[in-house]
Amino acid sequence: MKRITKDTIELLAPVGNWECLRAAVANGADAIYFGVDKYNARVRAKNFQMDELPEIMAYLHKYNVRGYVTFNILIFENELSEARQLVHACIDAGVDALIVQDLGLVETIREISLDFPIHGSTQMTVTSAEAVEFLKPFDIEVVVLGRENNLKQIKTISDNSQLPIEVFVHGALCVSYSGQCLTSEMWGGRSANRGECAQACRLPYDLIVDGERKEMGNIAYVLSPKDLAAIELVPELIEAGVSSLKIEGRMKSPEYVANVVSKYRKAIDEYIAGRNYSPSKEELRELEQSFSRGFTYGFLRGTNHKALLDGTYPKSRGILLGRVKKVLKDAVLCEIQAPLKRGDGIVFDRGRPDQKEEGGRVYDLRKKGVKLEGEVLEGLIEIVPGRHDVNLTKVGIGDKIWKTSDQELERRLQKTFETERVYRLFPLKVKVTGKVGKPLVTHWFDEEADIAVTIESNVNLELANKRPLTTEFLMEQFGRLGGTIYELENVQLHVSGDVILSMKELNKMRREAVDLLIEKRQQPHIYMKNSDRTTENRAKINPNKAVSAKLISLCRSIEQVEASCKTDADYIYADFEFTKDYPEAVRITRQYGKLIALATPRIHMPGEQGVLNGILRAKPDAILVRNLGALQYYLDQNVDLPLIGDFSLNIANHKAAEMFLNRGLKRITPSYDLNIQQMVDLLKVTRIGDVEVVIHQHLPMYHTEHCVYCTFLSEGTDFTNCGRPCEDHRISLEDRVGFSHPVRVDVGCRNTVFNAIEQSGAEYVSDFLELGVSHFRVEFLEETGSKVKEVIQLYREALEGKRTGTSVWKTLKATNQLGVTRGQLVK
Repeated sequence: MKRITKDTIELLAPVGNWECLRAAVANGADAIYFGVDKYNARVRAKNFQMDELPEIMAYLHKYNVRGYVTFNILIFENELSEARQLVHACIDAGVDALIVQDLGLVETIREISLDFPIHGSTQMTVTSAEAVEFLKPFDIEVVVLGRENNLKQIKTISDNSQLPIEVFVHGALCVSYSGQCLTSEMWGGRSANRGECAQACRLPYDLIVDGERKEMGNIAYVLSPKDLAAIELVPELIEAGVSSLKIEGRMKSPEYVANVVSKYRKAIDEYIAGRNYSPSKEELRELEQSFSRGFTYGFLRGTNHKALLDGTYPKSRGILLGRVKKVLKDAVLCEIQAPLKRGDGIVFDRGRPDQKEEGGRVYDLRKKGVKLEGEVLEGLIEIVPGRHDVNLTKVGIGDKIWKTSDQELERRLQKTFETERVYRLFPLKVKVTGKVGKPLVTHWFDEEADIAVTIESNVNLELANKRPLTTEFLMEQFGRLGGTIYELENVQLHVSGDVILSMKELNKMRREAVDLLIEKRQQPHIYMKNSDRTTENRAKINPNKAVSAKLISLCRSIEQVEASCKTDADYIYADFEFTKDYPEAVRITRQYGKLIALATPRIHMPGEQGVLNGILRAKPDAILVRNLGALQYYLDQNVDLPLIGDFSLNIANHKAAEMFLNRGLKRITPSYDLNIQQMVDLLKVTRIGDVEVVIHQHLPMYHTEHCVYCTFLSEGTDFTNCGRPCEDHRISLEDRVGFSHPVRVDVGCRNTVFNAIEQSGAEYVSDFLELGVSHFRVEFLEETGSKVKEVIQLYREALEGKRTGTSVWKTLKATNQLGVTRGQLVK
């Protein structure tokens, strides 16, 4: 199998089961991605089993389709051994690549094999050329960019990278940066970084502005984006340097896979052929029909917060037919704006998607009482729903009508994968040699798969009295390849004299050649394996001993910095919305003789190096690094300051911890995905003096490019015209149980939604001290200066053994936990 390169134009399809796999292959996917067992970002999908891998890869390679396994979650310390087993199984089965999030797992794969392909998952939060550069030592083959990168940024990254770039082009959008969403785990112990996203972004929220509830009409789904549909941008994406166009949807139906793959296949092929292509209205409608919350370009054409979401519904709707103009005894009158026919599914939308909606199948269509046959394209039509499907007394004038399903379309799509079908035939070349008294020797070349076989006749050639073998005759005989994956391109005949061989023998040779070629196609690729240096079960390296505990205060305002300086906090971190205030924070800490680290933004995009330089100009004592791009930038600048890795680097095992420490970090902060037992497992086998533990915080749940302030408090569409309402107002999102979650903006206009209730790990302080942890962090959000002093004093007393952890969290009325994920993956 040929690997993806920077010049490749690959169509990558999602697969959740065998039907989806066949649908993707039959409709022209160049590659597919799928999950195995529980270690992937869609654990609720059916997924495949490890023992199916050889069969899957043989099937795919028969049709020259690459197969990538998603291993795109964080791996906890006690799972490294099992993770290695899956890596070995993928290598042995000839999987074409693993899609990986966890950099500790990347290290593990490279210990096992130096040439097995690794793709950097979008969960890595790679959004800049610097972040791509950081991955270079691992020989990553492909990098999947964040969905928030626009076309201009994608081109910048591609132009400054030797790696193929992969971009999502269709399907559901996460409102949060992938790899940076902690919402599901906070509220339900179901981490998105562990494949268990509970889609909290699809829930309704009330907008609280400056403490008052804002009237929003029927807009309640303020974090629920529309679905991405970039089919019209395929030429621009390819010209921006995208090598792989990726479709989302491993939990979608095979009909969805068939529909979307076939449409994007056409768009790519038209571009390659040099033809101007624009999808027809019918093609766009069919894409909407399979699954759609409304379509958007996402951020590909740049930021337009108003276009990113609708806000009135969170789920797939299909195609908008129109609105109810009149309710009749057995029908509704509607000016339809899309084709409709008997048997189509419809739903009536009263603006309350959280409640049961009336809907069902169309029983009849009428115009002025006269029954209509076939499909109706437009006009004022009476729609007669099934009698037992819809209660028309619950349908009102003005209700939207959506076409939710199209049985005819579904049947057409099903036909593409009901039986094993070849999307395209592969060319064969044959070279034929021989002479009288010797066997006929045929060499068969399958150049696309880079394989060849040689077949000799079982009988010798004879002198031909009439009808000797000719090129034309062999083209006819060897070209009888119906029902196979091949078509004959040409035959080169090099024989001495006029010779003859029976058609029966020629046919047998053809069948044998095809069988051997397919067998060769299906053989797994052989990767190089090292002697497996297993290190996950190594001996304990951290002796229990008393340590001098350092207490660090992370502040989000000048008031908090000054208050922290008046305590015995050992270190101050500043994490401000507007980094222009960083010099003042440094000045204050200098005045009190305190050390200060300044935090980078959580995301680094092309062109944002100025923010990183501004941090250096403020002359801090250290930098709190929150993304791969910023880390690489400071490494490139040979910055002579301690670099401290924050939670957002998603360090969940000792392999990741060691990698970051070896690459230039002075200390690391474990991922917030770890609960107490997982944290202890990590600390026991990690350089404990280089680990910083957060023991108090408001968990940062969503981190998103979508600006709630711009969308709902401004007439503008982005930071250039929004008027910056974030400087004058404070927004919170109130959930269904009444908790109000603060929304804060950073220097890049990105929003973070923080959990309403702070979280305390005070009860575990003694455990950490016993293990040898010496750096403890408390984080503040909106606390006053006096509250900051109180909290620091409480934790100092806990660190010195003067107060119990239980006393601390009860006094603070905080949530008693550290980290939040346990989930179904932990026994």
